[in-house]
Amino acid sequence: MRSPKLRPSFQESLVTMAEDLLWQRAKTLITDAQCDVGLIDIPAHKTSISPTNAHLTPRAIREALTRYSTFSYTTNQNIAAQSIQDLGEIEDADSNEATTIEVINKANKNLTIALGGDNSITYAAALGVYGSNLETAGLVTLDAHHDLRDGISNGSPVRRLIEAGLNPKRIVQIGINDFSNSYDYAMRARDLGITVISRTELHEIGITKACAKALEIAGSANGPIHVDLDVDVCDRSVVPACPAAAPGGISAFEIRQAARLLCQDQRVKGLDITEIDATKDPEDARTVRLAALLILEALSGYLKR
Repeated sequence: MRSPKLRPSFQESLVTMAEDLLWQRAKTLITDAQCDVGLIDIPAHKTSISPTNAHLTPRAIREALTRYSTFSYTTNQNIAAQSIQDLGEIEDADSNEATTIEVINKANKNLTIALGGDNSITYAAALGVYGSNLETAGLVTLDAHHDLRDGISNGSPVRRLIEAGLNPKRIVQIGINDFSNSYDYAMRARDLGITVISRTELHEIGITKACAKALEIAGSANGPIHVDLDVDVCDRSVVPACPAAAPGGISAFEIRQAARLLCQDQRVKGLDITEIDATKDPEDARTVRLAALLILEALSGYLKR
């Protein structure tokens, strides 16, 4: 059986794009040199509840950076002032969580951006960021789902982090959607003391207030915070390559704003981008392109610290 591949039209379009010396491409931000921000590929996919080729997504996201510049019009920033150190790829990520934890922990970056892969990577990515500070750590998720399932899968990383020692009262979940969770797991979240900002509440208070509330709770012990951007929190129309995305999720603008706002806080030491199957994207590659923008928004926020 042939291995799944990215759409040729997407790859070929990157090759034929015109070059302009006055238009720096965002992909040039990635370097092998030492710097404060790191980028790591964690292509886990084997334990996904829904079949996925998410292991092919990190490469696609990196290539999509070619589509964008390094200038943020809103903040009047050229984020080329901050390079991103390439921390490489975790080989056989599903079976090597210990390696993921070690690599991220040893890199000891002010901000580590992890590219998935399915949402199972949040467990190892967060533990790598927390290091010896698990008792004071916090977690913010933008996700339609609680991820409190039993077992080991892309539906269980939050439960596994709690079992590892993360205080559930310093977990905030933004964007939890209707009909995307069972009653039992919703009650589990409530009983554990997890703070939930549902899709409806988010609509009422706005993404700025939601992020401020999340940082206040997750950072209440002033420990490191990890941010999980499960892209299936978005409306399915903007993320068709996310198998579990539903109509009525949050907007692309909201998740972009969240990445920027959350990464402005110096306690945020890690961020992951998960649950995209690049082989399922339409020809316009809208899901992968959004993921690439999340890296740039996170870097823009980081530079505002």
